[in-house]
Amino acid sequence: MEKNLKGSYANIIVDISHEKVDRPFQYRIPDSFAGQIQPGMKVQIPFGRSNKLIDGYVMELTDKPEYPVEKLKSIQAVAEGGISIEGSQIRLAAWLKRTYGSTMIAAMKTVLPVKQKVKAAEKKSLRLKVEKEEAKKLLLEYEQKHQRAKARLMNELLEYEQLPYSLVTSKLGVTGKTISGLVEKQIVEMQVESTWRNPVKLAETNQKWEKKILTKEQQAVVDAFAEDYKEKREIRYLLHGITGSGKTEVYMEIIEQVLRDGKEVIVLIPEIALTYQTLTRFYNRFGEQVSVVNSKLSAGEKYDQFLRAKKGEVRIMIGPRTALFTPFQNLGLIVMDEEHEGSYKSDTTPRFHARETAEEIVRNCQGALVLGSATPSLEAYYRAGKGSYRLFTLKNRLEGAYLPTVYTVDLREELKQGNRSIFSSRLKEAIQDRLQKKQQVMLFLNRRGYAGFISCRACGYVVKCPHCDVSLTHHFGSGRGRNGKLVCHYCGYEREEVTLCPECGSKYILGFKAGTEQIEQRLREEFPTARVLRMDGDTTRKKDDYEKILSAFSNEEADILVGTQMIVKGHDFKKVTLVGILAADLSLSANDYRAAERTFQLLTQAAGRAGRDKLPGEVVIQTYQPDHYSIVHAANQDYEAFYREEIAFREIAGYPPAAHMLGIFIQSREQKAAWELGEFLAGACKEAFRKKKVLIIGPAKATIEKVNDTYRYVIYGKHKEYGQLIEVKDFMEELLESKKEQTKQVSVTFDFDPMNGF
Repeated sequence: MEKNLKGSYANIIVDISHEKVDRPFQYRIPDSFAGQIQPGMKVQIPFGRSNKLIDGYVMELTDKPEYPVEKLKSIQAVAEGGISIEGSQIRLAAWLKRTYGSTMIAAMKTVLPVKQKVKAAEKKSLRLKVEKEEAKKLLLEYEQKHQRAKARLMNELLEYEQLPYSLVTSKLGVTGKTISGLVEKQIVEMQVESTWRNPVKLAETNQKWEKKILTKEQQAVVDAFAEDYKEKREIRYLLHGITGSGKTEVYMEIIEQVLRDGKEVIVLIPEIALTYQTLTRFYNRFGEQVSVVNSKLSAGEKYDQFLRAKKGEVRIMIGPRTALFTPFQNLGLIVMDEEHEGSYKSDTTPRFHARETAEEIVRNCQGALVLGSATPSLEAYYRAGKGSYRLFTLKNRLEGAYLPTVYTVDLREELKQGNRSIFSSRLKEAIQDRLQKKQQVMLFLNRRGYAGFISCRACGYVVKCPHCDVSLTHHFGSGRGRNGKLVCHYCGYEREEVTLCPECGSKYILGFKAGTEQIEQRLREEFPTARVLRMDGDTTRKKDDYEKILSAFSNEEADILVGTQMIVKGHDFKKVTLVGILAADLSLSANDYRAAERTFQLLTQAAGRAGRDKLPGEVVIQTYQPDHYSIVHAANQDYEAFYREEIAFREIAGYPPAAHMLGIFIQSREQKAAWELGEFLAGACKEAFRKKKVLIIGPAKATIEKVNDTYRYVIYGKHKEYGQLIEVKDFMEELLESKKEQTKQVSVTFDFDPMNGF
C-alpha cells in the first residue's frame, strides 16, 4: 500500500478560463517534490486525454485522495517563471468569483497583476584587472597601433577606478566586442550587480516638502482618524471635500499615522494622468518609501515594484485599481481618491469594483478605508447616509482661495446671434483677457478625435462599419489636404473617406466635427500667438507622454491646455484662472441611467480646476440644455442639491444605489443561438424568482447589437438586495452548466451594478 502522508495530494485549478474546467483537479505529489509544493504555487501538470502539459495553481494540499490513487496523475514540474499566489490572494480570488461571477482562474489572474517572473535588471561596470603599470604599457601599445577605442577605455580606467558599462559603450564609443576581447584576455573585468527597475524619476520630484498647518476642517478628520485607529475601531470614511479643499493633505497626515504603526498603504487614483502630480507630492513627503504601478510600466518595472512591496522596501503604492493587489504583508490603509470615477470598475471579467474590493481587502486585514471626492458617487453618499461610512465634509478652499465664478452660455442663443464658432462670445473674450494677463486656460471637451460621424445632409445616410452597428469616425490625415480615413473605434476597421453619398450620390456628405484636434486648430487660428497643448488619447500613447504634457503646462510653457476628461481630474495648476467647458451636455445624450450623475461630476471637476490659488477663477459652461438640473447644480457647485434630485429619480426607477442590478451579457457570432439562450435564461429566471420579487428584464438587443461580427444581447435583473442577485447569478451558472453542449459558441458574462452600457 502506498504511504499516504499529509500533503501527498494537491488540488489544482488549471490555467484554462472556461466554465467546464472551473473546479480543482487532484494530482499526486511525487516524492521528488515532497515538501516543495505549497498552496499558491504555479506547477505543470498533464491534462486531458492527451496528457498535454499545462500550467495550474495549487489551491490546497491534502492527505485525502478523492479518487483511487492509481488513477491520479502526478505533478510534472514547478512552472518556470511563475509567480506564486499566497493564501490571502486565493481567498480574495474566491470572493471575486463568488461576488462578480467568473471562472476561478480568471479571478486568480486578476489578483496577480504581474503574471510572470522577469529577469532582474543588471547594472554592469568595468574595472582594471591588471596592475596600473601594466595598464600604462598597454595604453602606449594601443596608441602606437592606432587602436583608439581600446586606448580611450584604458585612459579612462587609469583615471577612474570603475566605469559604468553604459557610459563606456555610449560616451566612449567602445563596442561590446572590444570589451569582450579585453575581458577574455583578463585585462579588464566586468562586474554585474542586480538592481531594481525604478519607475520614479527623481528629477521630477525635486521639490522640498514643507509641513502645512491644517485648517480646522482638515484637522477634525485627522483627529477622528487618530482616535478611531488607536481604539482599533472599524474605519470606513467618506471625505467629501470641494475642489481645492486639501483632501490630499488629509490623506498624507493619516498615512503618516499608519506608517508610524509599522503598516503599509495603498493609494488608489483613477487615471494614469494623475500619477505625475500625485506621485510628486507623496514622494516629496515620504521619499523612497513610495512607488507606483500602472499600465504604462514595463513588465520588468511592474514585477520589481511588487517584489519590493513584498519585501517591505516599498510602504506606499500609488496606482489605479490594479494597485489594490499589491502583495503587502502588513497592509493598514487603503485610500481611494476621486472614488466616484468610472474607471474604478473593471470592464473585463470579473467585473469588480475597486471600492467593494477594497472593503473586502481591509476587512480581511483589519485595515482602514478612506474614500475621497469633491463629487462622491451616489453609492458612497447613499451608504454614508445609511451609516456604512462616516461622512466628513470640507466646505472651504485653502489659503484664501474661493470657488470660481461660473457663467452658463446657451448655445441656442449664440446661434440666433449668428455665432457659429466653437467658442461663445463670452469664452472668446475671456481667453483673450487671460492671454493678455499671462494667465493660463484649460478647455475641456468630453469627446475624442478630430471629428464624429459622417452623414448625408440630403438623404440622412450614415457611413457605418460593415462589422459593427456603429458609425465610422472621421480621422483627418497629416498632409496638406488633411485627407484621412473613416475608422471604427470598436473593431479597428478602416476605409477611405467618402466625397459622395453611397446611397443617393449627393456631395453634401459631411462630418459632425467636435473633437480636440479641431479645437486645437481653431485656437491657433483665433489666437495665433497662444501656445497650445493638447492632451487626449492620441497624444498620450507613449509611456511618458502624460508627464511631459502636464510638466510643460505646470512650468508655464503653454498658455492653453485642450483635452478630454483626463485634464479635469485632480490636477492643480496655480496660474489657471479660466476653464471653458465646450460641450457640457454631450454626456447627457448617453444611453445610461448614470448620465446626469456623470455630467454633474465632470462639470464640477472641470470647474474646480480654475482659481485654485490666490488669483480668482472663472468658468464658462457652453450648453444646449442650460436648465437641466445636473448643469444648474454643477454651475452652483451644489452637490447636496444634485444628490437630492438624482436619488429621488433612482428610487422611483429602482436603479442603484436605491436598488441593485445584475447585467447578463450574451455574445455569439451565431445570432440565433445567442437570442435563444437569452430567452431561455430570462424565462427560467422569471419563473424561479417570481416569488422573491426579482424583476427580470429582457432579453433585448445591446446598445450596440453587433461588434466585430459578434451579436450582443442583454438581460437585466433588479432587486433591493445584492445577495438576491448573487443567487440569480448562481442559478444562471447552473443552467449554463446543464446546457454546456448547446452553448459552446455563446459567451455569457455577469456585471453587478453596471457602470457602462453594453
